[in-house]
Amino acid sequence: MQKFLPLGDIPSLLQRYASGALSPVQVVEAIHAEIQNDPDHIWIATLSLESLRSYAHKVEAQGMAALPLYGVPFAVKDNIDLAGIPTTAACPAFAYTPSRSATVVQRLIDAGAIPIGKTNLDQFATGLNGTRSPYGACRNAFNPEYISGGSSSGSAVAVAKGQVCFSLGTDTAGSGRVPAAFNNLIGYKPTKGWLSAHGMVPACRSLDTVSIFSFTAADAAHIMTISTAYDAADIYSRERQGHGFNFGVASHFRFGIPRQQQLKFFGNRDSERLFNEAAARMQALGGEAIEIDFEPFLEAARRLYEGPWVAERYAAIQSFFELHSDQIVAPVREVIATAKRYSAADTFNGIYQLRSIKQQADQTWANIDCLLTPTAGTIYSIQAMQQDPIRLNTNLGYYTNFMNLLDYTAIAVPAGFQNDGLPFGITLVAPAHQDEPLLHLAQRLQQAYLLPLGATGIALPQNTPFPATRSGQVRIAVCGAHLSGLPLNDQLTSRQGRLVTSTTTSPDYRLYALPGKPPQRPGLIRVNKNEQGVAIEVEVWELSVRELGSFVANIPSPLGIGTITLANSETVQGFLCEYYAIDNAKDISHFGGWRNYLRQLDNL
Repeated sequence: MQKFLPLGDIPSLLQRYASGALSPVQVVEAIHAEIQNDPDHIWIATLSLESLRSYAHKVEAQGMAALPLYGVPFAVKDNIDLAGIPTTAACPAFAYTPSRSATVVQRLIDAGAIPIGKTNLDQFATGLNGTRSPYGACRNAFNPEYISGGSSSGSAVAVAKGQVCFSLGTDTAGSGRVPAAFNNLIGYKPTKGWLSAHGMVPACRSLDTVSIFSFTAADAAHIMTISTAYDAADIYSRERQGHGFNFGVASHFRFGIPRQQQLKFFGNRDSERLFNEAAARMQALGGEAIEIDFEPFLEAARRLYEGPWVAERYAAIQSFFELHSDQIVAPVREVIATAKRYSAADTFNGIYQLRSIKQQADQTWANIDCLLTPTAGTIYSIQAMQQDPIRLNTNLGYYTNFMNLLDYTAIAVPAGFQNDGLPFGITLVAPAHQDEPLLHLAQRLQQAYLLPLGATGIALPQNTPFPATRSGQVRIAVCGAHLSGLPLNDQLTSRQGRLVTSTTTSPDYRLYALPGKPPQRPGLIRVNKNEQGVAIEVEVWELSVRELGSFVANIPSPLGIGTITLANSETVQGFLCEYYAIDNAKDISHFGGWRNYLRQLDNL
């Protein structure tokens, strides 16, 4: 085996390509040699050496400048199509050979990534443990006696073993997160519909999403940027929306933790200790821990296998199941067979119940920016899992099964090791379309684990390749009664406005107290070049675009919204006054701001 295996993160590999120390051909040749011996049951099918060299020569001919994933090797879960390679979903009797790759796979190939092969999974993506496959139980990268997590087992272990830089999985109930936790990886479950599911064998089509395994949150964000696009061929595809307040880079944010009695570690004291340490690290990053009622999330989770959604798994392979159920491994067959007990009325009643549960769960987001949970409360040996496959698999989904039912996004993050050397992971959760703040926060948390517990000041590197997603927010500078603690501040807070910073304008403004009934209004005027101005105290608030209209509609004449220059030369929207109104107003510029003016009035 060549000395440059195992592989690391994407920037490290691209740097070695750029320096000439490695070439894509050398890399794929070394990977091919490495994976011929597969005792961990990672791979179902791999590309021939000739095919791998063909991919490598093609990217070398195009050059690094044209390809953001130049020569980066990746793995594909074997329920996602790769042209010319059979898709089995871990069931040989189900196999077919697609002529085209799945949309997300093709976008990665077009960006220069090289597919190495198809990876093992819990059959038909039904399971969270990695043992439900006729191709063998996929073994944990850190201890082969333990489960790797599923259903995206092979995709996770291929990355953890350094055979590829990233991989694609799928996630319906936690299949993109549990394997990440058990193999010390990032497991990114995007907002449903961001990554096209066209060319993917569904488990529950209305709930599934393609997911990403990588070594770092920055790599996951980079892959997401390249692979995300609306796809008309996928009926569940969605356009990305603005993410709102970016709590991932904020100096202060609020994160929820389930009530103590709602946390389950299934007797694993190491997991409990490591989760508490993760919460402490979040606080060191500026997070405020807020205990939340986790019951609505748990109630939603129970619907996935104890409600009519199991019928959607049956619908995904109905004709095959009716003819070839004997070809399906026993635990998967047992789960899918329960679908027949549900009627159409049961399904609609389940949808109504879930809607009610989601209303309750969504109320949580009024008090927190994100949710912190263990990814899984514990880990099991392969032997234990095979002896009690249904109950132990259910335990693994305690913190994951609700996610897609409630339309949330999530990212699993490595969070240390148990005393026996097995990895532990936590999951960060947020509402749909808040992927970028989650990825930012995940990267900060990864960096925090490189420092002693309690270290502060973790910042994002300036060259982090995060996507330029529209936030959907507008920054508004306020200078009078809308300041924090003053009478009109609730016009911002009731619209979920966030205080970004307290600062001043550039030194070329004047402030006036306008006549009128309380609350008295400020008049901020920018002076001409030949007039003397001062810096005026302001607060900069962030408000969603959808709330901006109603906020502006309440602004009375002679005030309006214009462009204000801050002390650091940044420009934001803010309150300005029409010039005619200062004729009967009191110039209070010498106070430097509205608060000092009010203090002077109180002292009179």
